Amino acid sequence: MTVDRNFKFISMETIVKIIKWSVGIDVGAKSVRCCLSSINSSQSVKVKASRKVNNTAAGLQELLLWIQKHYKEGEAPLSIAMEATGVYYERCALLLQKEGFRVSVVLPTKAKRYLQAIGLKSKNDKIDAEGLARMGAEQQLAEWSAASAQMYGLRLLTRQHEDLQKSITSFNNQLHAISHGMYRFEDIEKTYQQTLSALTQLLKQVEDAISESVKANEVLKQKVELLCSIKGVGELTAATIIAETNGFALFENQKQLESFSGYDVIENQSGDHVGRTKISKKGNSHIRRILHMAALNAVTYKVKPFVDLYERVYPKTNIKMKGYVAVQRKLLVMLYTLYKKNEKFDPGYKPKTIGEKELEPSFGLAL
Repeated sequence: MTVDRNFKFISMETIVKIIKWSVGIDVGAKSVRCCLSSINSSQSVKVKASRKVNNTAAGLQELLLWIQKHYKEGEAPLSIAMEATGVYYERCALLLQKEGFRVSVVLPTKAKRYLQAIGLKSKNDKIDAEGLARMGAEQQLAEWSAASAQMYGLRLLTRQHEDLQKSITSFNNQLHAISHGMYRFEDIEKTYQQTLSALTQLLKQVEDAISESVKANEVLKQKVELLCSIKGVGELTAATIIAETNGFALFENQKQLESFSGYDVIENQSGDHVGRTKISKKGNSHIRRILHMAALNAVTYKVKPFVDLYERVYPKTNIKMKGYVAVQRKLLVMLYTLYKKNEKFDPGYKPKTIGEKELEPSFGLAL
């Protein structure tokens, strides 16, 4: 009990009220475990209900009805949090977003660390759902934005191209090993050659499909042309970056983009101990893979300011790959900037500075 200025007794129930509802959803290939929690004005989180449904169209409709049954609209805002588990979460997230709910999708590593931070050592679907619900209640998670059908299709094509390239490399290595073995088997070598020929032909078809997809949308076509104004960045690179980032719609600044792509820097330093500084690689591997060749091209063609960055980093570390990774990060930031500003690349551009400090968004990277 408490007392107001007029000395009237006020119950704690009157003061403490629910300020936010949160649904945590752990999505698997076959089932979906969900948990509804609330957080009140005293920052106390309580589990209100839980449910398990099948990860099918009918099961997701059950989930929708379950949320509508337990959540009273207008009482307090509702947020929904789920993990980015492969592609299995996408259908669920899209359905809930279309129904007008605020959906947030977090990386599994972020969810895992949160559960560890609140002292949950065990792991199962129910615990994960409750942890996500609590995470959504306590934090203001970024809202998820669904890709358009065309952008989603472009991403499928660029990933198929990547898989085909990996397969061709693998079969080439196997053919080389077979042809240099102790005994020669021409019929087996012929089978590998036929497979390689089929894969190479399919790769060309996928490349043509990517070009057609880009040309089919005038806005997308113009954006790709802007990114390709950097020598060493081709249509495939530009299309992959745009598709994987959903046209950079997920990011408010370059730090978020670097973290999403796994280029965020992790330091290992405490007191007198100075450990190795490296990128996290906890992010989109498709972006890092496609930027590898683009970075090599930028350095080979001596494109400024990328070659300047490489020539600063490499002598300091004596490791070529660190120089190329720095260029990859710089390329990614540059592509993001060109896309957002709708400008072509100018190798002679210099940001406004006071002394040595840049005033505009950094094209370079502090390394």
